[in-house]
Amino acid sequence: MAGDASPASPSSPELVLASASPRRLELLGRLGISPARVVATDIDESPLKGERPRDHAVRLAAEKARAAAALAPGCLILAGDTVVGAGARILPKAEDETTARTCLALLSGKRHRVFSAIAVIRPDGTLREALSETIVRFKRLSAEEIDGYIDGGEWHGKAGGYAIQGSAEGFCDWLSGSHSGVVGLPLYETRRLLKAAGLKVR
Repeated sequence: MAGDASPASPSSPELVLASASPRRLELLGRLGISPARVVATDIDESPLKGERPRDHAVRLAAEKARAAAALAPGCLILAGDTVVGAGARILPKAEDETTARTCLALLSGKRHRVFSAIAVIRPDGTLREALSETIVRFKRLSAEEIDGYIDGGEWHGKAGGYAIQGSAEGFCDWLSGSHSGVVGLPLYETRRLLKAAGLKVR
């Protein structure tokens, strides 16, 4: 974590990050924020029938925030969820090589969208939400490139089977939107909601 991150001032609400993701924690540090607590939530992340990628991301972020708020009442809760969409299709988090290969083959040479939603629940229970939508285009990937990426292991647990903060950024020949959103926490939207909720932000 960045060494210059500092905790919220006494006049600010206590911030709870509803995510065990080290990427989100590091991204918060770029804003000079260190949450008082991290609460990992356990919710069913299965898409609903007919649910589109955008709606899926927004729903999961809100559900994670509500679950964390129940565990940390009276705190300021920040939750997020990132979904990779290929058209109306929600790409899974890759937990095995077969899934990762399928995702990479589908994204090869095409544009896809990354929806990164955040939800903030204030101490009074008010919920505020924001969504970042980023278009990413991958170069056409050779079998050797896919094999090499799979061997590196960065895909494990990642939506769409890749992590743009790693070597997969070398596959991205064009991006429109929020790079931090693709990583997992859109900093512009996060800063705006947390500042509006009374947290002191860099």
